[in-house]
Amino acid sequence: MQIDSPKFGRIEVADDKLITFPAGLPGFEECRRFALLHPDAAQPRVFYLQSVEQPDVAFSIASPDQFGLHYEFSLSDAELAAIGLQRAEDAAVMVILRRDDPDNAASPLRAILTAPLVINLGSQMGLQKTIANIGCDITLRSAD
Repeated sequence: MQIDSPKFGRIEVADDKLITFPAGLPGFEECRRFALLHPDAAQPRVFYLQSVEQPDVAFSIASPDQFGLHYEFSLSDAELAAIGLQRAEDAAVMVILRRDDPDNAASPLRAILTAPLVINLGSQMGLQKTIANIGCDITLRSAD
């Protein structure tokens, strides 16, 4: 399948490399299939979740572990069933990153910890889990 990405241009992505969010993402419910893209780097720190349905919808995401963050949360039986998750080790947890001012690369990069993405690596299905109270705000700054 070919995807037109504003960041990467026209790219070919195999259907079995797409991640499906059955309920979409909050605010983007019509976007259900995404390609996970990254710059050509041996160990990329940031990935891009590019919508297949709407090319102008893309999110920067990263593993919270890479920033030394660890937190735990539970999924309901319905959430587990929605993505076919049976074993915790089959799940990847990612956080969406955002800048206060998207047009300014020097603007602080923030991880949205109250709404992590949970991706079943086996079924390639995912969901966004909303966590009501996490009790902190973390700002990530580049080490320039």
